[in-house]
Amino acid sequence: MSIANKLARKELIAMVPYQSARRLFASSGDMQGKIWLNANEASGPGNYQVNSDSINRYPDFQPENLLKAYSQYCQLPTENILATRGADEGIELIIRTFCQAYQDSVLICPPTYGMYAISAENHGADIIKVPLTKNLTLDLAGLKAQVGQAKVVFLCSPGNPTGNLLSQDEIQAALELFAESAMVVVDEAYIEFSPEQSVASWLKKYPHLVVLRTLSKAFALAGLRCGFTLANTDVIAMLSKVIAPYPVSAPVADIASTALASSGLEQMNIRVQETNELRVQLIHWLAQQEWCSQVFNSDANFVLFRCQNETIKSFIFDGLAKQGILIRDQSKQLNLSDCLRISIGSEDELNLLMKSIKNSFASEKINTNNVITTKA
Repeated sequence: MSIANKLARKELIAMVPYQSARRLFASSGDMQGKIWLNANEASGPGNYQVNSDSINRYPDFQPENLLKAYSQYCQLPTENILATRGADEGIELIIRTFCQAYQDSVLICPPTYGMYAISAENHGADIIKVPLTKNLTLDLAGLKAQVGQAKVVFLCSPGNPTGNLLSQDEIQAALELFAESAMVVVDEAYIEFSPEQSVASWLKKYPHLVVLRTLSKAFALAGLRCGFTLANTDVIAMLSKVIAPYPVSAPVADIASTALASSGLEQMNIRVQETNELRVQLIHWLAQQEWCSQVFNSDANFVLFRCQNETIKSFIFDGLAKQGILIRDQSKQLNLSDCLRISIGSEDELNLLMKSIKNSFASEKINTNNVITTKA
């Protein structure tokens, strides 16, 4: 037995880490030659410059230029904002701050973002699951039955991997249920694609509400790793006790501040409009395909769809991968059997994806046993 296995916490030895898009294909050869439609990233490179004059100095704990820029964008005071290394760090901070290891629990509503459970496991917190309904709404009766059992409740809206918004009435009902017993975290990583549905303005009314944001999606800065936790001042003060002393580097703060300036926001809004238009086109195309049995509603920068069966799902996923087009297999998620997810890339990337799938089916046939063979 290795020294790591001997000394590590027992539950970590068998634990499977979160399988990010990059991690899944890290050993697949030429990374630059791939078309990445599996990580919900924006297409195209950014154009930013970094000032390295003070690179020899530690950055501010919370860079003032960054907080002011995001404050103006989200219309909340700077004291209600904590800048983090992506929204993922916000998830981890909330669990570490409010859950005592091996005693407390978090509540999730699968199918949902995998890092809620992974971060909870890493901290030794139990996981309570109250699945979404068949219509992908909150099971309010199920949530009510768990009041007092969880310290943190994670709600994702728009959801990942489903893409659907939770109604504001549902979120409000959940906030009322857990008003005295849990922090309710609304993950708004994709909210720029439906900004009118944000609940960030509710912080004054709900002291236990926390909202997660990121620049990774609509702002096209996934490589920057910059996110924000929005909460009341007492919550921010607690999280600030747990976070690392220099969570956001000076170059990250500079680039993010530029992206949040008026010209950057204009580019972001154009990107969102183009993404929403391409999403509608992709949904329409998928709905016309005989091998597609369901297309999920989406208010994000991706589309989830269900294939007729496992054979077709694998045929599409593997066939695209062989051509260097990477999408995400979500079929292991609760109630998402035979489901794949496509990120909204550029128009050229999506056209190539659709053409590749069409050509693959044109050269193959499926028999009554769902076996795909080459046409004679």
